[in-house]
Amino acid sequence: MQETQEHRELRRTVAAIVENHINPYVDEWEENEEIPLHELCRTMGQAGVLGISKPTEYGGMGLDYSYEVVFAEEMGHAKAQGVSTAIGVQSNMATPALARHGSDELRAEFLAPAIAGEVVGCVGVTEEGSGSDVSSVKSYARKDGDDYVITGNKMFITNSLQADWMCMLCNTSEDNGPHRNKTLIMVPMNDKGISKHKLKKLGLLCSDTGHIFFDEVRVPQRNRVGEENMGFMYQMEQFQEERLYAVGRTITHLEDAIEETIEYTRNRTAFGRPILDNQVMHYKLAEMQSQLEAVRALLYRATETYVAGENVTKLASMAKYLIGAYVNEMPAQLLQFWGGQGFMAENRISRVYRDLKLVAIGAGANEVMLQIIAKEMGILPRRRN
Repeated sequence: MQETQEHRELRRTVAAIVENHINPYVDEWEENEEIPLHELCRTMGQAGVLGISKPTEYGGMGLDYSYEVVFAEEMGHAKAQGVSTAIGVQSNMATPALARHGSDELRAEFLAPAIAGEVVGCVGVTEEGSGSDVSSVKSYARKDGDDYVITGNKMFITNSLQADWMCMLCNTSEDNGPHRNKTLIMVPMNDKGISKHKLKKLGLLCSDTGHIFFDEVRVPQRNRVGEENMGFMYQMEQFQEERLYAVGRTITHLEDAIEETIEYTRNRTAFGRPILDNQVMHYKLAEMQSQLEAVRALLYRATETYVAGENVTKLASMAKYLIGAYVNEMPAQLLQFWGGQGFMAENRISRVYRDLKLVAIGAGANEVMLQIIAKEMGILPRRRN
């Protein structure tokens, strides 16, 4: 992936937003366990960065996905990963299927305002008892006249407590098997049949997460994204962008944590010399930086493949797996270098330690990434239904 002057201009724009509109407030948002998401989305929408790869006729920039990766990397500099999570849902997780498969009417009603930052969106896939196994979701949308009537629940849904709409995966058939009986439906979140329960989390405190219940929620069938019963396939496509975004932002988030650790250990002395002046520090930090550069190279190759219109499933899954493996190791090692200070909530390294754990779980757990890679290698049978 070759970075152009246009990529660099985008970097500067996003970096300025992070520096001026995000990082001065993240401690407050973490304390309040809430981002003023509508306000932040309006700011980012006015800057034009919520629809970088989306169609220009709906307010997007119409650029290729390499620009979204640049956006993700710069969002990784936010000093709480809950912020890049919330914004990533808006820009790269709840909208790709809508932009690619939605009708013109749906895109005008839901996509254009989301790109402009006028509304907040979320994506509803995970359920209680159904996480990485997307085929096992139970929420059902039955037909009644010109409407769908939706019953079920969605669990661990980012942005859902503030969202104006949900791109929701529901079963719409009982006959076609678990991969051919699901549909993505745009569901406004103001229906009286929708109830919300806020979930408390280990990390990503500023990013609101909800358990959402749907009781006979009526939605016009015209809110269907693309073809009926193709929702599982659309969601698998949507996951690829989510995974590439997750990798990009996590690389830079870890690089910032490394830099902060270098600065701290350079100025903290023990036994008469700076902590940084120990060979174990040199080797471990050099190893971490090398690992992150290797993942970045894989991310850039995956991005080139995706932009070329080729199947990116294996490469995206590999990148997601590797960064997921590293977040299980690097934050713990960095925190150790901070000693007792690393255990204090006032130091950001403890937030990094808490926040990044989810990278190995969300958007497909690491074990699922290995299953996908094995299938792409031809050593694990594919499901046929």
